[in-house]
Amino acid sequence: MRKGMSLAYSLSQDDNAWRWSVYDEDGVTVADGRLPTQDAAMAAVETMLRRTGEDAGVAA
Repeated sequence: MRKGMSLAYSLSQDDNAWRWSVYDEDGVTVADGRLPTQDAAMAAVETMLRRTGEDAGVAA
């Protein structure tokens, strides 16, 4: 990933879980998952934004 890139995320409720995804500027999924609660899914998103931002040298 290049320095200074922007990231986006999405959360959506499925039958019995919450799906989450993190996307780069080109709309490419850089991480995703499925967890039982909205809080758990949001925590996963925040972790991935932080981790991906650190890898790219940007603050998430």
